[in-house]
Amino acid sequence: MIRKCLFPAAGYGTRFLPATKAMPKEMLPIVNKPLIQYAVEEARDAGLQNMAIVTGRGKRALEDHFDISYELEHQIRGTEKEKFLASTRELIETCTFAYTRQVEMKGLGHAILSGRPLIGDEPFAVVLADDLCLNLHGDGVLAQMIKLYKKFRCSIVAIQEVPRDQTHKYGVIAGDLISEGIYRVNTMVEKPAPEDAPSNMAIIGRYILTPDIFDLIADTQPGKGGEIQITDALMKQAKNGCVLAYKFDGLRFDCGSAEGYIDATNFCYEQLYLKGL
Repeated sequence: MIRKCLFPAAGYGTRFLPATKAMPKEMLPIVNKPLIQYAVEEARDAGLQNMAIVTGRGKRALEDHFDISYELEHQIRGTEKEKFLASTRELIETCTFAYTRQVEMKGLGHAILSGRPLIGDEPFAVVLADDLCLNLHGDGVLAQMIKLYKKFRCSIVAIQEVPRDQTHKYGVIAGDLISEGIYRVNTMVEKPAPEDAPSNMAIIGRYILTPDIFDLIADTQPGKGGEIQITDALMKQAKNGCVLAYKFDGLRFDCGSAEGYIDATNFCYEQLYLKGL
């Protein structure tokens, strides 16, 4: 039912300057694997094979990463270094990759709308690669959400509780609890001040969206920060009871911040790399 995953990857990555001045933030490595590959692997493990990536100027490295490098592979053929490219080669062979550009940076909603030609008229997933989500003891976050979609057939956002003084960094929801960890959203606010936040349940970078979201985004005026916010478009769906929020099982690292990036690197080194996973 859901075949495609959209990766908005056109942002400047200003929180990680100067490292991201000439390198996409999605290519920042967690140990020896870039963030975008973790994201694509999560989508692949959820059963999705069509990867749609919204890029921007200076993002060519994303396309090159999911392509064959004949010279490099020739140089390492027959050596023990071949194994380091095995996971990337598997993605190239089992998934399709399509790209388009977000010409102007007008917010996440606009980035998702820019991907419309790649998605078409069907439900799809959205993954923000700088939110690294891991679950070592079961399904990945996206796989969990797709199971929910099969049951409810509506848009779904992943949420986690955050400290009240951090609500200004996130879209924040409030809603009615309908099952353990599942809320029917009735309020959604983009980056509210702590005193204005309807709860401490923050949206993180995993979404399942129904195709009508594209028309809703197109009719959405710029909001917080002069950007077209996906939360504003989703709120239109929520008024009809068509948005769920899901408190997922797993860990999330904000790799757009130095602190989260270091935590993710340490965790992956200890729990994945050293164990050969």
